[in-house]
Amino acid sequence: MRIEIINGPNLNLLGLREPDIYGRRSFEDYLDELRKRYPDVEIGYFQSNHEGDLIERIHDVGFEADGIVLNAAAYTHTSVALHDAIKAVTAPTVEVHISNVHQREPFRHHSLISAACRGVICGFGLDSYRLALEALLA
Repeated sequence: MRIEIINGPNLNLLGLREPDIYGRRSFEDYLDELRKRYPDVEIGYFQSNHEGDLIERIHDVGFEADGIVLNAAAYTHTSVALHDAIKAVTAPTVEVHISNVHQREPFRHHSLISAACRGVICGFGLDSYRLALEALLA
């Protein structure tokens, strides 16, 4: 199995950025733990603050990977292009959010990518990624 995790803007600052919302742990530390927990799964990782880079990565892995775990961050609420990229590839995609976006600002309540994804997981901290991985493995 090959699963690609793709993180969008500002997620490179996990552990530093708004720790009351996103926690105090870096994604790299969490990713190491996730890879140890699933040694039989090849877990790729990509992060970018640029929408076009995220689209290119979806195109690059979306016909070979067995699934994509996507935290598009703020682009979740603005990007028709990401929606279209998800629909264009064959790999099933699970939308992930660390926080419960429905408990936050109203503009975060609507996702432009959810309809293109197999499912959505939000509000479980970094464990949202593990839950998405489990969903793709099932």
